[in-house]
Amino acid sequence: MTEAREITEIAPDVYDITVKVADDARWRVFLFDGETPTLVDAGFEDTVDVVAAAAEELGITPERVVITHGDPDHVGGLAGLVARFDLETWVPEDVEVDVDVDHRFGDGDHVGPFTAVSVAGHATGHHSLVDESRGIAVIGDALFGSDARGLPAGYFVLPTAYYSEDLATADAELSNLLEYDFDVGLVFHGSSVTEDASEKIAAFVDFAGKR
Repeated sequence: MTEAREITEIAPDVYDITVKVADDARWRVFLFDGETPTLVDAGFEDTVDVVAAAAEELGITPERVVITHGDPDHVGGLAGLVARFDLETWVPEDVEVDVDVDHRFGDGDHVGPFTAVSVAGHATGHHSLVDESRGIAVIGDALFGSDARGLPAGYFVLPTAYYSEDLATADAELSNLLEYDFDVGLVFHGSSVTEDASEKIAAFVDFAGKR
């Protein structure tokens, strides 16, 4: 893996910031501009400078960080970013981090513009974050982009059992997202889905022949 900084405005005022790349993968955080500029997840411990440089390039000073789950590529940079920007922290219940947390949240709680949706299975305390007013959901690692598994981009796949604490639970919990409507589904591995995301998740969950 090598550090990299690539910024894509994936939806209006929503930025996909690449923090590291490898031959077959990339790692990212998301930055939402708005009344309270918000980072979703924090990257690695050694990519704090990458995220800070991207925010400076965009002219956005983050004020809040929201964590989806506790994997090292999502919380490793948390302490460094909190120190850099004096961020207000929102962390799911049952997720351990190395900072004093301002707010803990669980399923159905409101986190700024987001509604937290528990989607367990991939990792303890895993939540997706849905902003229906913008039509955007940060899926976290509950799903990967389909191209992460060698398929055409534009759809979702489950992470493999290799990356999941409990794959059966991860599969079953996806139905929790069906209560929400959003066009854009942001993932951290593979390509995000920028059209008809909630419909594609519904088709994945309620597949043909399912009993």
